[in-house]
Amino acid sequence: SEDPSVTLFREYLKIDTVHPKPDYDAAVRFLEHVGTDLGLACQKVEVCQGHVVLILTWQGTNPRLRSILLNSHTDVVPVFEEHWTYPPFEAVKDSQGNIYARGAQDMKCVSIQYLEAIRRLKAEGKSFARTIHLTFVPDEEFGGHKGMEMFVQRPEFRALNVGFALDEGLASPSDTFSVFYGEKSPWWVKVKCVGSPGHGSRFISNTAAEKMQKVITSFLAFRESEKQRLKSDSSLTLGDVTSLNLTMLEGGVFFNVVPSEMVAGFDIRIPPTVDLKAFEEQVAAWCRGAGDGVTYEFQQKCMDQHITSTEESDPWWKAFSGVCRDMKLQLKLEIFPAATDSRYIRAVRHPAIGFSPMNRTPVLLHDHNEFLNEQVFLRGIDIYARLLPALASVPPLPAEG
Repeated sequence: SEDPSVTLFREYLKIDTVHPKPDYDAAVRFLEHVGTDLGLACQKVEVCQGHVVLILTWQGTNPRLRSILLNSHTDVVPVFEEHWTYPPFEAVKDSQGNIYARGAQDMKCVSIQYLEAIRRLKAEGKSFARTIHLTFVPDEEFGGHKGMEMFVQRPEFRALNVGFALDEGLASPSDTFSVFYGEKSPWWVKVKCVGSPGHGSRFISNTAAEKMQKVITSFLAFRESEKQRLKSDSSLTLGDVTSLNLTMLEGGVFFNVVPSEMVAGFDIRIPPTVDLKAFEEQVAAWCRGAGDGVTYEFQQKCMDQHITSTEESDPWWKAFSGVCRDMKLQLKLEIFPAATDSRYIRAVRHPAIGFSPMNRTPVLLHDHNEFLNEQVFLRGIDIYARLLPALASVPPLPAEG
């Protein structure tokens, strides 16, 4: 009695694409089989060894027009099975229709919703002017450096002739649907403090630990100020403030040895409204204020701050928002608080919206007992089955002749 779309979703969830050794080959074989069954053209692009981007294509009646890109990633984050009620790769469905699995929200649901919406539209005999491409990419959960970041620089991506892209969003516990038109810039900063070593019984001056204490105090004082700014202004969301967390702390060799070096790692996510040059100057000032021998370097430093237009005069947004109004979907426009592959798409000047149609659903991405209700999942197919025709039927734009 289970809906075939739900069955397909659960089959995909059972494919173990968890880091550090995701079974990408199995995922690509599965998705390629589904695409072939739907009559979609298939292309595989190995962006680096063992990392393949799968492209499924539904050709439009006017291939010269810019295409619609439906992006999703195949990898999922690690699990701690002892905290799960059900095994995280068995896609167990409980009596309420909740499907428990890693990737249920992030983001294997969207991959199958894309495909099942296309299945429905093709079964209805529909065709559209614009080509629709589906891309299934690896490595998003590790930053996309061996996935979308490399793919957008390749000729195969340019050949897709992208006009507008959809990618992942977040669940929403309320009636509203979250729509993300931009993202924070992720900065991973490593601060190293070098100081005087010596015996642990002495009051040694100019130690690495004293300098590190000043660094951490400065960084976390800023964190607290942003936290309070978010708390005190109800109009702000997490995407509107800079988040900062101390995520790594290294140093020391033994209890009775004062170390000559200590290292701290900070994960910073900066909204597109912030001047990045000025913010780096602030980071440098915090380090200078801690004393001599304090340096910083970036493990990741995203400088792109492009956002996608949500003005009604924009043809892509007009098509997207028009469908949502017709379906009486309440939208909440936000800056994405973390980072997705959308940032790479926007960086090469293509508008992209992050949208996962999961309202009335707790946000459980990367959490224990991640689940999605089957009715919410099926409603998402309904939504995409309305969105895709509208987007793929946007009239030719001036730049398209």
